[in-house]
Amino acid sequence: EVAGKLVRAGVEVLVEAGAGAAAHFEDPEYVAQGVRLTDEKTCLDEADVLLKVQPPSATEVKKLREGTVLIGLLNPLRNLELVGLLAERRITSLALELLPRITRAQAMDALSSQASITGYKAVLLGADRLSKFLPMLTTPTGTIRPAKVLIIGAGVAGLQAIATAKRLGAMVEAYDVRPETREQCESLGAKFVQVDVSAAGSGGYARELTAEERARQQEILGKHVARADLVVTTAAVPGRASPRIITKEMVEAMRAGSVIIDLAAEGGGNCEVTEPGETNVYADVLVYGPLNVPSMVPYHASETYSKNLHNLLLLMVKDGQLAPDWEDEVLAGALLTRDSEVIAPAVKKLIEEAAP
Repeated sequence: EVAGKLVRAGVEVLVEAGAGAAAHFEDPEYVAQGVRLTDEKTCLDEADVLLKVQPPSATEVKKLREGTVLIGLLNPLRNLELVGLLAERRITSLALELLPRITRAQAMDALSSQASITGYKAVLLGADRLSKFLPMLTTPTGTIRPAKVLIIGAGVAGLQAIATAKRLGAMVEAYDVRPETREQCESLGAKFVQVDVSAAGSGGYARELTAEERARQQEILGKHVARADLVVTTAAVPGRASPRIITKEMVEAMRAGSVIIDLAAEGGGNCEVTEPGETNVYADVLVYGPLNVPSMVPYHASETYSKNLHNLLLLMVKDGQLAPDWEDEVLAGALLTRDSEVIAPAVKKLIEEAAP
């Protein structure tokens, strides 16, 4: 659908054959939209703008022409070597992670669109692994009480997890170190866990807790973790290790058969016993740290991501021609490299600190 919109906007669209197959978008569907189906080499050789999901490999970057515009989820704070290569090759790159958190950019916010999918899927992953029903059921043998679900982190993923758990009939509690999220959690039907620790930071993310605040958090939160049948953790900050919120002792206090789904596994995990990408049973509690969760819902992950890219491209294409205004606050905020320079201040600082 989005490829067709770009074609109708006067853009020539090249798609690598088979690129959509894993998400059930078949090659003939692209051809029907006026897309030119080709191979990877031609895409890299001819592209003025290259759209990707995962960051490109060094080999792919070296095949791009100077001045090519690269757009995608580039994970720049963790891929400093790649960023340096992009600058060296004079590739103009925009990292969707760097988009400013402003109203105008919401339709382009791939972090949010993918996090929403992640939060939804996390509850289903937990329900599938739990040895209990989530909803209350009335049966001939009596009433089965609903499962207790605790969602830690009330960002986009956490809020979607709350909504999904409620739709499945669970009793839901939610916790976030940012007290302003309480109203959002309660509006979705969750009971907010009050810890009296405020860690509101900049850019919509939480700041790091002090040792005293962390001890207070773990003391109160541990009681709620112990009572939960399913815990979903979502606390992650781009470019930094995930905060450790659930300790071994907290896991040991949980009931046998309980489940933890740790969505922060890509940053090391919110739980002390999480093994990224693996299912780990500790003290008879199942702990799963899934990676790349949006790929488990590939159809809608691809649909929403492509719309994010399309909305960003609309700022850069005029009458079928590439004409970006680098003074635009959205494009300027997302700009990672241009004209052999690293532009993003946070990434540039990390590279300078890492230099010998």
